[in-house]
Amino acid sequence: MQVIPVIDLMKGQVVHAKKGQRDSYRPIQTPLCKGSSPRAVIDGLLSLHGFDTLYVADLDALTGAGGHSGLLEGLQRDYPSLEFWIDQGLPLFGPPDMASNGVRVVGSESLDGGRLKWLQSLGSDFILSLDFLAESILGEKSLLDDSRLWPDRVIIMSLSRVGANQGPDFERLKAFRTRHPDKHFVAAGGVRDAADLKRLDALGVGGVLLASALHTGALAPSDLRSYSR
Repeated sequence: MQVIPVIDLMKGQVVHAKKGQRDSYRPIQTPLCKGSSPRAVIDGLLSLHGFDTLYVADLDALTGAGGHSGLLEGLQRDYPSLEFWIDQGLPLFGPPDMASNGVRVVGSESLDGGRLKWLQSLGSDFILSLDFLAESILGEKSLLDDSRLWPDRVIIMSLSRVGANQGPDFERLKAFRTRHPDKHFVAAGGVRDAADLKRLDALGVGGVLLASALHTGALAPSDLRSYSR
């Protein structure tokens, strides 16, 4: 199972995401570094473990408040050994090109029935995030019924559990694994400790997105060493 740290960008800073309530997000405070600049946070995360992938949510782009395209281009240049999974939504005139170490994430919250054609135009060169708030999927609900539109890698994003210390949504993940054994699922939201990682690994989940548990120290370097880089 691959372990992947997350940074959420807002107004040029890394913010602490909690339960998908974006209006209340504030710059992150973490013992891994001083301040909340993206480079400082990334360096702090890399000092904890030799991660080879980083998930970035550009919250300004997702909420229509601008975006961080220039910053992200700089980060991809500065950290060429990292693969960046980047969710910026889908701009009106089509998604921008990605750097060689960038992979586009398309979240269901950015999609409606008229924009599902974007998925077909992208082929398999993206990662799909199925975004859930409580029991409801955000965005186009019909996406759940047509897995032919899905790429190989699919994130199950449980926004209500992000930063909430409630544990992952194991039942939802198990259901997706059972219905779609050919897909590579990535769990997002709620990981508390090493026991949660072990349970996700036992479920056959291919990857997990991590944030709060890394910054609080609930997951130590020794907890991460047994998972793929």
